[in-house]
Amino acid sequence: MAREFTETERLNLLSYRVVGAAIRVHRELGPGLLESAYKACLACELIDAGYSVKSEVPLPLVYRGRELKCGYRLDLLVDDSLVVEVKAIERLDRIHAAQLLSYLRLSKRKLGLLLNFNVNRLDDGIKRVVNRLPE
Repeated sequence: MAREFTETERLNLLSYRVVGAAIRVHRELGPGLLESAYKACLACELIDAGYSVKSEVPLPLVYRGRELKCGYRLDLLVDDSLVVEVKAIERLDRIHAAQLLSYLRLSKRKLGLLLNFNVNRLDDGIKRVVNRLPE
């Protein structure tokens, strides 16, 4: 009989598989394309693997009890739990991780992946970001 995964184990496995899919996309396409191309191809990889994938998910900002539509969007939301932010830039900076952390907080999600496809080896363009929500 298979045991149930904890939420942490499930998120870790999901992020591991998303990274695997991203590596397949990067191996096929290489660096140098637009962010939108990588995002679309990664979504295809994940859907083909049986995951639920939403793209460009609107993310409202709640300020003093009011929901404001500020134009924030999650690049990809996988299985309604993992936020994936796709980049195709020269290098990742701390501000990119801070942006993803803000998205995690606003969406009340715990784990996100920041993936920069504009690198020679995708391993050099991966950053996990964890939102430590209060229990």
